[in-house]
Amino acid sequence: MSDIRHFGYIRVSSKDQNEARQLEAMKDLEILDRDMYIDKMSGKDTNRTGYQLMKNSLRKGDILFIKELDRLGRNAMDIKNEWKAITQDIGAHIVILDMDILDTRKYQNGLEQVISSIVLELLSYMAEREREKINGRQAEGIATALNSGVVFGRPKQAISVEFEEVYKEWKQGNITAVEAMRRVDMKPNTFYRRVKEHEAQATTSPV
Repeated sequence: MSDIRHFGYIRVSSKDQNEARQLEAMKDLEILDRDMYIDKMSGKDTNRTGYQLMKNSLRKGDILFIKELDRLGRNAMDIKNEWKAITQDIGAHIVILDMDILDTRKYQNGLEQVISSIVLELLSYMAEREREKINGRQAEGIATALNSGVVFGRPKQAISVEFEEVYKEWKQGNITAVEAMRRVDMKPNTFYRRVKEHEAQATTSPV
């Protein structure tokens, strides 16, 4: 049909990244400049200007070319929702250039929905496992760093001589906690945290 349009959608995660690789993959697909949409932003959600303009332009029977599946979205749920919206609600085709099986033009009589669902579920499962592996590696890295003596978070402040003197007076009962806090200019939570740190140091220090 002559009124079927070919669309291309390209996304890179930031303005510094180059879209040339994705453009090169689409150069022979008869996509007019007006029907090529590019976003230079994260895929954390589908609220992307180029993507929404492209989606609103799609009509039944049109063909959307995307180089990689994750250009649609960053998480499996978004990808599946957008796939359904385009192929079922709008009735357009999607062709993922890097994954030959994800070409809805190949399947007819409802089979495209079955095939796509199976593949998308598999990809979602693989993506979930990959995220778990990445999180596992991060946890292992943190544990190794801690064992090596790397300290995360704010560095602890050294106990000042002034604090030690005020601490002694307070512990001996010569001044109240309120007076001690006033002298060292600390709020209660900070004061008692420093007390714990000081006492912990005292217990671990060699006699």
